[in-house]
Amino acid sequence: MNTSFFIAKRLIRTGGRAESSNISGTRPIVRIAIAGIALGLAVMIVSMAIVTGFQKEITDKVVNFGADIIITEYSNLNAIEPQPVSKQQDFYPGLTEIDGIRHMQVFATKAGIVKTDEEIEGVVVKGVGSDFDWSFFKQHLVAGDVFETTDESRSKNILISEVISKKLKLNVGDRMQVFFIQDERQRARIFDVSGIYKTGLSEYDERYVITDITHIQRLNGWDEDQVAGFEVFVDDFSRLDELDDVVYHSIGTDLFSATVKELQPQIFDWLELQDTNVRVIIILMLVVAGFNMISALLIMIIERVYMIGTLKSLGMNDGKIRNIFIYQALYLTGVGLFWGNLVGIVLCLIQDQFGIITLDEASYYVKVVPINLQLMHILLLNLGTLFFCFLMLLLPSMVVSRIQPLKAIRFT
Repeated sequence: MNTSFFIAKRLIRTGGRAESSNISGTRPIVRIAIAGIALGLAVMIVSMAIVTGFQKEITDKVVNFGADIIITEYSNLNAIEPQPVSKQQDFYPGLTEIDGIRHMQVFATKAGIVKTDEEIEGVVVKGVGSDFDWSFFKQHLVAGDVFETTDESRSKNILISEVISKKLKLNVGDRMQVFFIQDERQRARIFDVSGIYKTGLSEYDERYVITDITHIQRLNGWDEDQVAGFEVFVDDFSRLDELDDVVYHSIGTDLFSATVKELQPQIFDWLELQDTNVRVIIILMLVVAGFNMISALLIMIIERVYMIGTLKSLGMNDGKIRNIFIYQALYLTGVGLFWGNLVGIVLCLIQDQFGIITLDEASYYVKVVPINLQLMHILLLNLGTLFFCFLMLLLPSMVVSRIQPLKAIRFT
């Protein structure tokens, strides 16, 4: 039998009652230590869930509005009036057969001016084809519906944002006149508003309207097989750079591929800064939890001086006596982890289900604080806290070796 573990278990069952009438019980100190660990872990779980949820929510919006990877001519990157690219490419739509690539679609953009009787607004008209994936816009519709595009006919419908709808006082079913400048001539197209979307990304909501790609092809004088480029979507965003390298080597030398991180560096740099905040919070909470356990361990050792002296006089070495208190402290750490997990996970679930804490969507791109609760994150936080507390306990446990049996037995 492990003698140290046996004694530690008996001490845990006594509830930390004092051996000496001159020394108060450890119960208050123990409770404070457990509360400190529980609070620290709960804060770490909530912080990790909020930051990763925030990153995931913004990334999904930016990616799904555009794409993970854009394939076009190098001069077309971020260009509103791009040069045409032939749709007849060996990689289209064959890239979707590569493991990790989910979808591929064509697109084209053109600058336009929307004019009503009272207002005028500049927009970017994005043309989409029959291969366009509408799932993202269906999730963010606030009125109306998306429209259908086919290769056989041209749709006169258009999808606008709620921001543009309010500025121009347009509703579903209204007609919208868009003016284009082509070869120093003004040309107009009339569209029917089929739906209104809202993503919360002001950079996109204030600029983009969606319509059939054939309108842009005709305005630009392009053939039916000419587009601005291709949008590629991946299954796993963490593999973006790896898959971009595969795409880059699959499209030949005439075209160029770029990831959404390269096209929108300001957004992703901002999101990466959130990782620094989480690291700071985790480090601070670990230090607080560690010092709480050090305080509790020292109090437990001081309170059990008589027991330490007795065990030493009976021949137990310092290492085994030290293990008694480490076992005790690790048990208390486990209790703190249990309550920390319970509180942290419950708070995250409540926020995820009911969205109690809200945000200014214009500033943060989301209405409510998003939650991304991952089992792996919780396990790593628990293991990290347990390991850090264990390391912090090694030094104060050395106090046992300095206690002399004779003086300890006389201690009252």
